[in-house]
Amino acid sequence: MKFVMEFAENLILRMMEDPKERDKRAREHVYAIKDQCKKTKEMWSLPIRPYGFWTFDRFNAQLAWDSQISQVPGRRDPYDDLLADEPPTRP
Repeated sequence: MKFVMEFAENLILRMMEDPKERDKRAREHVYAIKDQCKKTKEMWSLPIRPYGFWTFDRFNAQLAWDSQISQVPGRRDPYDDLLADEPPTRP
């Protein structure tokens, strides 16, 4: 009976993977995912549009022409309200 138990134990041990090898593969996988995430975060931090994209004359002219766009809160000039509220000064 002991022979059967030893045979089964050896069979199971041969079928099992090496724990050190398994840990090494898992660690390499985690490091690869970490590097991929770091690369993705660096890509996300880059601007989508090049510097000065929204300051082209055509874009600014469109803002000035279209009153719905130019008077939206956040795009309108706050000094326009101050100037409109003050009465005209006499020389």
